[in-house]
Amino acid sequence: MLHTGDSAPGFDLSNQSGEQVSLDALLRRGPLVLYFYPADFTPGCTREACAFAALDPELQRHGLTIAGISPQNPDSHTRFRSQHGLPFTLLSDPVKEVIRLYGADGPLGFGVRRISYFIDTRRRIRAALRADFRIGAHERFVRRAMVLADSLR
Repeated sequence: MLHTGDSAPGFDLSNQSGEQVSLDALLRRGPLVLYFYPADFTPGCTREACAFAALDPELQRHGLTIAGISPQNPDSHTRFRSQHGLPFTLLSDPVKEVIRLYGADGPLGFGVRRISYFIDTRRRIRAALRADFRIGAHERFVRRAMVLADSLR
């Protein structure tokens, strides 16, 4: 897992539409919450994504972008976003290259850890959280990130 003060590694991944999206492109809009999750359509990941979607109006007011990364393909992300009305970008990392770079690979390389990072526009990690089974902790993390985003203005 990366830590506060670390530089966020750059990447280019396919989004739900199959378009390439880079970390730098996401940061052009402002600070970013980048979260890693195990799989589309699982109960915990669905609860987490829906909690983040409910915060979208507040996120926009605070100038904060959110994006999720998991190993599923863009088609799966398209269905997941559509079924749950998710307004944010989902990125596909089927070979788990970026997942490993961010320390979100599961024990012994199996699965994906539930990790959230708050990244400023200079690609510095300002806050990080790993809480595999505590979905509510990630929602609280995003709420704290809104306050941090305001302090960067």
